[in-house]
Amino acid sequence: MKAIGLIGGMSWESSAIYYRIINERTKEKLGGLHSAKSIMYTVDFEEIAKLQQSGDWDTIGELMSEAAMNLQKGGADFVLICCNTQYKVAAEIESAMDIPLIHIGDVTADAVVALGIDKVGLLGTKYTMEQDFISNRFVNKGIDVITPDEAGRKIIQDTIYTELAKGIINPESLAKCVGVINELKSRGAKGIILGCTELGMLITPESVDLPLFDTTVIHAEKAVELALS
Repeated sequence: MKAIGLIGGMSWESSAIYYRIINERTKEKLGGLHSAKSIMYTVDFEEIAKLQQSGDWDTIGELMSEAAMNLQKGGADFVLICCNTQYKVAAEIESAMDIPLIHIGDVTADAVVALGIDKVGLLGTKYTMEQDFISNRFVNKGIDVITPDEAGRKIIQDTIYTELAKGIINPESLAKCVGVINELKSRGAKGIILGCTELGMLITPESVDLPLFDTTVIHAEKAVELALS
């Protein structure tokens, strides 16, 4: 079994979900008392969020690279960032270490392609929705990506940072997010990418009538597949 390296803490709420899924899937596949071999390096999300707000992605790249190198030194065979937004500095992280970085956009795009869907709506932080470091991974595989309008983006951003990252599940926010999803559906989206690792805490397949691609679940399951290959 290979050792999974996890950069977590962004937020710890979703990092805990990664840990649970990875170990549940490992037990399902191997039985008995098996659990995954993993190493998690967590950061202080308050510090990261302030750097995001100020646009200091160079420092974020340095912090993420340091975390990745510590995982490599600790014996990880590959690394996952338990957060979509930090893949903005993926190139810096990859250049800092000698083991693979498993890109959350790539594995999710593969899942979309496998279902034959060619147009998706992307939800996430404002950085993920307004920039192309995640969406271009879909575009490169022939998938059209659309994002909410400005009002919709604010709904999703606020829900993530003021509620989900703090473990708050608000039914009123779910209704607002479903409204955003329905607007994307009206523009031709055939599936929805939950492109923030906390969004699956609130939005579930039962909430909407489009296929949901939860990046947290897809990413964590890919980690188990690689660890056991």
